[in-house]
Amino acid sequence: MKGDLPTVDRDFLRRAITIGRNGWGRVHPNPMVGCVLVKGGEVVAEGWHEEVGGLHAEVHALARAGDTAKGSTAYVSLEPCNHHGRTPPCSKALLEGGIARVVYGAGDPGAESGGGHATLERSGLEVVGPVLSPDEARAENPSFFFNQERSATYLAVKLAQTFDGRIASNPGERTSITGREARRETHRLRAGFDAVMVGSTTVLVDDPLLTVREDVPLRVQPVRIILDSDAEVPASASIFRDVSEAPVIVFSSEEASDEAVRGLEEAGAAVYRLPRAGKGLSLRAALTVCWDKGIRSVFCEGGGELASTLIGEGWARRLYLFVAPFVLGEGAVPAFPGLVSNELWNAWQPVEPARHFGKDVLLTFDRAD
Repeated sequence: MKGDLPTVDRDFLRRAITIGRNGWGRVHPNPMVGCVLVKGGEVVAEGWHEEVGGLHAEVHALARAGDTAKGSTAYVSLEPCNHHGRTPPCSKALLEGGIARVVYGAGDPGAESGGGHATLERSGLEVVGPVLSPDEARAENPSFFFNQERSATYLAVKLAQTFDGRIASNPGERTSITGREARRETHRLRAGFDAVMVGSTTVLVDDPLLTVREDVPLRVQPVRIILDSDAEVPASASIFRDVSEAPVIVFSSEEASDEAVRGLEEAGAAVYRLPRAGKGLSLRAALTVCWDKGIRSVFCEGGGELASTLIGEGWARRLYLFVAPFVLGEGAVPAFPGLVSNELWNAWQPVEPARHFGKDVLLTFDRAD
C-alpha cells in the first residue's frame, strides 16, 4: 500500500479489503470486493460482493446507507467496475449515490470492466488509486488477475508437512499430519476454487471425497480432477459416490486401457486422454482442457511428487504449506522430492503473515515473476 496515503485512508481501505474476503467461496471466478462508506470520519455503511450475479460491494453499501451516503468517501478494494455485466456499472451507482470521493486498492484489469477511475474523475469526483502495488493486488485476488492477464487457469498447491519436511510415514501409507482446525481451513480453501486436483496415488491410498464439508460457506461444489495416467482408479472409489453434485474429471494417457477408461466413464467420470510428459501426463494439456471447460482455478491436494512437478515446471502460482509440530524421521516420505534448487525457491515470496490453526501453522507463498 502506498506510503504517502494518509493513515485514515489506509485504515478504512484495509477494512474494505478485509470485509471483501467474506465473499470467498461464493464469488469466484469473480474477485472478492469490499466497500466502506465514510462521512465525517464515521462509517456510514459497509458492503461486499456476496454472490456471483448478485449486487456488487458498492451497491450493497449504498443501499444500506440510503441518503446518508451523499457526500461520503467510498473506500473500495477494487476499482469500481465500468460496464454492464450481470449488474449495472458500479461507477454509475456511486455517482447516483452522491459519493464525493473514492479511494480504491487495485486497478481493475478487465478489458470491459476497467475504466471506472476515469469515468468517476470526469464526473468531478476526487479519485485516489490504485493504492495497492501490482503484487499486492494480485495477492488479494490471485486467480482473477491471473485469468485476466494470462487467459489461463490459475493453480495453487496445498501440502501438509511435519517439522522435518515429511508428508507420510512410508510410501503408500495414509498418515494424518494436521489437526482438526487445519483440516477445516483446507475445506474453506477448497471452496474458493473451481476444482480440486489430486493424483491417482492419493485416491488409491486415501480414498478421499475431495468435497467441501465442515459447514463452510459454499456456492457450488468444486469439480474433482484426478491425474490417472493408466486409468487405474477403481469405480468403487468414494469420489464417485456423488458425481451429480460434484463432477469428476479424470485425465488419462492416450495409451490407457479402453476397458479401464470405460469403467471410469460408467462410474460417472468425464475422461480426457492426454499425451504423456516426463513421468506422468502433460500438465500443459491438462490445464488447457481446464480452461476450455471453464475451470478458472485449481486447488491441488496431491502428494509430494505432484506438488514438486507443478512447482518445478512453473505451473503452480501459490503454495499453501501447513506445518505440523512433530517429526517423522529420515525414512519418511519427503514433501518436495527433487526440488533442491535455491534459484527455484527464491522465486517464491510470503504473501501474508503465518496463521495458526490449533497447533499447526499455515504459510502462504506466491511465485513472483
